Amino acid sequence: MKKIRILGLSVVFLTMLVGVTMWAAVISATVKGYVIDSSCTFSKDLKKPISPDCAVACAKAGSPLVIQADNGTIYLPISGTQPASGQNEKLMPFAGQRVTVTGTVYNKGGSHAIVIEKIEGLSKQ
Repeated sequence: MKKIRILGLSVVFLTMLVGVTMWAAVISATVKGYVIDSSCTFSKDLKKPISPDCAVACAKAGSPLVIQADNGTIYLPISGTQPASGQNEKLMPFAGQRVTVTGTVYNKGGSHAIVIEKIEGLSKQ
């Protein structure tokens, strides 16, 4: 009986540990980078958008806009509400521009997403 209790407590402890580890993948962060068309950043290996007009045209055609951080990390903007909604409308005024984005970052399986709380355009550099 004592072994069963120890086993049960071990399972509870491990479950709590996994839960804490999963929460560690969620952080508040500020990211600086470009609002860029997701297709171009992957297929053309762009470091920054070709032009704002190009990024807007791709977004209007349905391609999701993403944030490409200065270090090359790609952040998929996601909704913080359920049901989720697309984020292109929020990003469209900044398409092709360098921005500072503050929000909640989620990391899963090597991918990065951000719920945007604040976005500001940066001067061109």
